[in-house]
Amino acid sequence: MKLKLFTLLALTIILSTSGLLIAAEDNPVPFVMQLTRTGDNYGHRRAFLQIDKVLNDIGEKKLKIEVVAYENGIQALLANNKETSQLLTKLANRGVVFKACRISMRAWNLKEDEFPLEVEFVPAGAPEVIRLQMQGYKYWRP
Repeated sequence: MKLKLFTLLALTIILSTSGLLIAAEDNPVPFVMQLTRTGDNYGHRRAFLQIDKVLNDIGEKKLKIEVVAYENGIQALLANNKETSQLLTKLANRGVVFKACRISMRAWNLKEDEFPLEVEFVPAGAPEVIRLQMQGYKYWRP
């Protein structure tokens, strides 16, 4: 009797735990990262490395990450940025979405063809960050 009860309890725990893992993968937790004032490419690179570490530790299927770059952060998304371009491509291949602010692009006199194909463009960075939070994204600032 005790063995049957123990087996039933163990089976219930295993099934409920695996169900939670499946649910987490089916509904990844969304995060938006604001990439702005880091003063140099080292700060931008560090932010990208943080994303990579989080994806490694928690798992790509459990997270949905969008990076919205504006102000000085727009520099991190440029195709010719030696500090970040390879990381950007790697992270995009892991499911991270990168968005560039058109207002910042105009301020820096940048054109779409200066960005890799992985980058999307939004009219304005700050409203995009707020819009995503209103949709349930959690805010992450490096």
